Amino acid sequence: MRCLKAFGERIAARNPDRQTAEIQIRSTLINRFNALGTAEIVSVA
Repeated sequence: MRCLKAFGERIAARNPDRQTAEIQIRSTLINRFNALGTAEIVSVA
């Protein structure tokens, strides 16, 4: 939940369907940022 707050303290949408979509978009962005920041492990042998 702390990461979701980085995109704004509150959910902007009032409609429950739009709230769900907004949370899904935020979680997708967080996952994308985590994937970009994760180091790729390569074996050297």
